[in-house]
Amino acid sequence: QVQLVESGGGLVQTGGSLTLSCAASGSIFSISALGWYRQAPGEERGMVAAIFNSGTTYYADSLKGRFTISRDNAKNMLYLQMNSLKPEDTAMYYCAAEITTAHSLPRWAWGQGTQVTGSS
Repeated sequence: QVQLVESGGGLVQTGGSLTLSCAASGSIFSISALGWYRQAPGEERGMVAAIFNSGTTYYADSLKGRFTISRDNAKNMLYLQMNSLKPEDTAMYYCAAEITTAHSLPRWAWGQGTQVTGSS
């Protein structure tokens, strides 16, 4: 069984910074892709950023230059550094990972989310 737990969310003023963390635990054989998604009230969940085993990163166009995704493979950790935050960044942020276990083929797992609220 695999578990993803996000942390680091909170209330932040416009222009502030926040770092989200995601810890993966359980019977993990390997993790290929990792990503951050967000969902604001009344909106669909959308991708924020992704990072692959090769180190290649992907960002939503509107967030390039403000957000940075990184991973620590040794610790099975994923991070999202968010700078110059805006009120419109307010959303629930979710961690997702494509995980292979000893008993299953690669499949995506999701965390429960961490709330980020930007104040003007």
